[in-house]
Amino acid sequence: MTPASQIPSDLSNVRPALLDRAKQLAATLLSERGEASGALVARQLHEVLRALDPDDRHGFQRYLATDFQPDRAALRAAAEHYLADSTAEAAAALAEAVDPPRQELLRRMNMAPGGTSALIAMRSEITPRLRAEPELRLLDADLRHLFASWFNRGFLELRRIDWQSPAAVLEKLIAYEAVHEIKGWDDLRRRLAPDRRCFAFFHPVLPDEPLIFVEVALVEGLATAVQPLLSHDTDENVRRAQAERADTAIFYSISNCQDGLRGVSFGNFLIKQVVEELQAEFPGLKRFSTLSPVPGFRRWLAQPTADGRNRGADLLPEAETDGWWHDPARSAKLRPGLMRLCAHYLTRPSVPGSRIDPVARFHLGNGARLERINWLGDTAPRAIAESFGIMVNYLYDHDSIEDNHEHFVRGDAIVRSHKVDTLLADTELRGCSA
Repeated sequence: MTPASQIPSDLSNVRPALLDRAKQLAATLLSERGEASGALVARQLHEVLRALDPDDRHGFQRYLATDFQPDRAALRAAAEHYLADSTAEAAAALAEAVDPPRQELLRRMNMAPGGTSALIAMRSEITPRLRAEPELRLLDADLRHLFASWFNRGFLELRRIDWQSPAAVLEKLIAYEAVHEIKGWDDLRRRLAPDRRCFAFFHPVLPDEPLIFVEVALVEGLATAVQPLLSHDTDENVRRAQAERADTAIFYSISNCQDGLRGVSFGNFLIKQVVEELQAEFPGLKRFSTLSPVPGFRRWLAQPTADGRNRGADLLPEAETDGWWHDPARSAKLRPGLMRLCAHYLTRPSVPGSRIDPVARFHLGNGARLERINWLGDTAPRAIAESFGIMVNYLYDHDSIEDNHEHFVRGDAIVRSHKVDTLLADTELRGCSA
């Protein structure tokens, strides 16, 4: 077996051979019995994969997706046996027959140092191809299945991130922030000030790689706009006093950090554990709420209804003009209609072809209540483009989280406050249609 360290540095003439070598190592890895020899082969396989160009890596990914299927004869026999004798033993034998060899290969690839990171990167690479290449969905499904086990809550470590955290971790906060861009180190320092908290989940095999993190502002009352939360006032004493007076924790940014872990749920555990941490540190906190974007609103508003009408026909022409949010008269003209429609968008039933807003789905599914819809809560360009600057407070009330979650799962009416009901009543009077 040729050590990967002997791979020639000039790869221009050997790349096809490298792809063949990767396939050979994968087959060998699946046939190895010993853990030590398997770990060695796994390490060599990853070294070869790192040497492949993107096209050959794609070829290897297709090889994984298509060449490691369950044995059809064994699967048929197990299925027939189960249909004839539906015992627990027959069910276990069927489950074993269904399990594709590809999953075992991926498990063995994970034995190598850095194997988990490499597999996460692999899933990130195949994601953009899934629509055009359905066969890759088999590989994607297996990776997701394995990640759900490897990254379950029992393995995750919650850490507070502050200005004393390692620079490598702080740099990743700047890089991974997905909601409100962190504009350099001064901006980051403000977000880690005494009246702010930042918590992240980590995994033992990725000790310096946050999986997901949440940024929290400690304030008085329910924050309805994000720009004040992002201000650069860094007077430490003022901020420390603010934290001591705070009665509300505002979760204003939640960012998933690893594209390859898409679909693996972390956020619901993160919010609930952070609430416990904050309650222990600040007993005076009475409310826990988000200040969240509405990323799907503008897109929904521009779509025609089932009867062909344009929901935003009376509003979009004005809302498409530059700088309207800086003009009080133009803003006041748009506000009533857009607020009514946003309330309808966030509370309409989820039916085929009318999916719920992704941020709303996350928080409502976690048991939050739709508390308040805020006009011009965020005037950054991205927020104007996605939702005309509208932001939402989702309230996490400890005593009603479980009931709210059950209502959402059953498809009941969205749990919301009286303020939102008032907007909806105005919507019904004006005859807004889904």
